[in-house]
Amino acid sequence: MANYRKMAAPTPDPESQPFWDAATQGKFLVRKCNGCGKVHWYPRTICPFCASDETEWVDGKGTGTIYTYTVMRRAKEPYVVAYVELDEGPKMLTNIVECDVDSVEIGQQVELVWVPTTEDGPPVPCFKPA
Repeated sequence: MANYRKMAAPTPDPESQPFWDAATQGKFLVRKCNGCGKVHWYPRTICPFCASDETEWVDGKGTGTIYTYTVMRRAKEPYVVAYVELDEGPKMLTNIVECDVDSVEIGQQVELVWVPTTEDGPPVPCFKPA
């Protein structure tokens, strides 16, 4: 197992609870609208594109491309914060892990990795170079 920086456990709410429950099983879910057909992130019941409440949880591929990023160098150990454009379409704010922070590039292919959190909370979705 890789050595990750400590991340705080998320605080699930009723809308996001199914996502975090699936995360504890290593399953990545995204929300899809049956009204307009678009997938959205952050998962929520009402579609941000068409305001339909006909949304459902679907399996995410867990792959994408780095859209933009920054290296947090003032931390004790530098780390990468990035927007990853998921293969399903939406952009997700996340961390890029398991890499040299100076090797990260816009357009780089990445894949999902679950990072443990403090207080035995559910793992959080991060990405590593594919």
